[in-house]
Amino acid sequence: MIVTLILSAEVAFWVVLALGLATRYLLRWRTVSTVLLVGLPVIDLVLFLLTLFDLHGGATASWTHALAASYLGFSVGYGPSVVRWADARFLHRFAGGPAPLPAPKYGADRSRYEWQVCRRTLVSVAITITLITTLKLLTDAPGSEVFDQWYWKLGIAAAVNTAIAASYTLWPKQPPAGAIVEDGRITGWKTPERSDR
Repeated sequence: MIVTLILSAEVAFWVVLALGLATRYLLRWRTVSTVLLVGLPVIDLVLFLLTLFDLHGGATASWTHALAASYLGFSVGYGPSVVRWADARFLHRFAGGPAPLPAPKYGADRSRYEWQVCRRTLVSVAITITLITTLKLLTDAPGSEVFDQWYWKLGIAAAVNTAIAASYTLWPKQPPAGAIVEDGRITGWKTPERSDR
């Protein structure tokens, strides 16, 4: 049942996101759009509550229950950036907005970008750990030792993201020779100077 709920929540998230952007840019219903987009975390909150009820009803804890908790953690940590990503592309495709810029690749701008990603991951991990712990404390479901394994996975994810961000700070990625870089992105190439003889 939990797998079905997770799949349903995933589909619902993208459907509501698409409806939110469509009502904003195609129908010009900005208030309706705002309500839909702000309500996106509610989908994962409902998924978590149903997971809690399932365990409280006597279900054996499994990795799917931990995954359901992770969805809400992801929604809080990464949700706003996912909405901004989709919004920029919808605006460009259907409302004549500017083409979305790619993520910065070089120098300090790349380092700042990686720390932003790391911060979102740490928020997601912290919330997910809190939710999984809540499931353990409120349900005392059989098989809850599987949640301990999930703690390790979340810790590894946090450590890897932190290490990646730190590496770009300690060893900034340099652009290729001759590249003109603005905000961490290549915007052109320098023309070789000609020497007069």
